[in-house]
Amino acid sequence: MSPWWHHAWIGLGSNLDGPRAHVERALGELDRLPLTRRIAASRLYASAPVGPADQPDYINAVAHLETRLSPLALLDQLQALEQRHDRVRGRRWGPRTLDLDLLLFDDQRVTLPRLTLPHPEMVKRAFVLVPLAELAPTLVLGGRPLAQLAAGLDTGELRPVLPQG
Repeated sequence: MSPWWHHAWIGLGSNLDGPRAHVERALGELDRLPLTRRIAASRLYASAPVGPADQPDYINAVAHLETRLSPLALLDQLQALEQRHDRVRGRRWGPRTLDLDLLLFDDQRVTLPRLTLPHPEMVKRAFVLVPLAELAPTLVLGGRPLAQLAAGLDTGELRPVLPQG
């Protein structure tokens, strides 16, 4: 790997209009972003929604990317991809066709109006930490390996999605 490549981890989620298809299609589309390649993807997981309970369950996954983009340029590409999936930004934590969250970018800490890294809510969410730990169990966040952080969360409503076929 060239020293010019950065490692980024992306959380994917959908709960509208065929959520599994949106997440699976987005995983392929991440590999076609400019100056970016997908290295790995977690299994798919189903989870109850965070926030308003009057919405369908989500399908979630995490992808590991290598990119030459900056964090903000990658965020712009992720938001453009959401728009290609007809993402509508309505109520906070409401239903969506596709949600792409930049979780980690190398070991950078960023606090900007549009972006905070590491993602501030990820350590509380099994639907993020479990698939992230599947890809990078020894990655350390807050002084603890991801696998250890994930093991400390309630995963009762998180369900692996069986492969189709």
